[in-house]
Amino acid sequence: MTVALIEQFIIQNLPDTTRLEHGGYIFYFYSTDQLLPFVSIAIADNEYDHVSELSREGVFRVNIGVLKETFAGMFPEPSAEWDYAVLDRFLPHPHYAAQHYICILNPEGENEETTCRLMVEAWGIAKRRFEKKHPQG
Repeated sequence: MTVALIEQFIIQNLPDTTRLEHGGYIFYFYSTDQLLPFVSIAIADNEYDHVSELSREGVFRVNIGVLKETFAGMFPEPSAEWDYAVLDRFLPHPHYAAQHYICILNPEGENEETTCRLMVEAWGIAKRRFEKKHPQG
C-alpha cells in the first residue's frame, strides 16, 4: 500500500474529510474540526519524531485513532517494548498510545485491508465527536 493509495481510499470512502500537510505529516480531519486528526501519515522524520526511521527510502507511517476496545484488543500489554522501525506490523503509537492511536509502517497484504477498516473506524469516531460538538438544528 502506498501513500497515494491510502489517500485515494480516504477520498473515495470517507466523506467530509479535510486534509492538511505540515512538518512531514499529512493530517486527515473530519469536516472543519482540525484539532484532532483521525488519521495521519508521517512521511519524514523530524526533530520530535524519528523512532520509525522514516529516512529510509519509501518508508511511511500510518497513524490511526481507534476505539479504546479496539486498541485493548490489539495490544493487551501496550507498555511492552516495541520496534517502531519494523515494517507492516501494527503497533501502539510511539507518542499517542494513551489516546488509543495505533500505527503501522508500509502496510501490505492482509494489513492493507485492516488498515482501511481501522481508518473507517477512526473516521466514524471523528464524525460522532464532530456531530456532538456541532449538533444539527
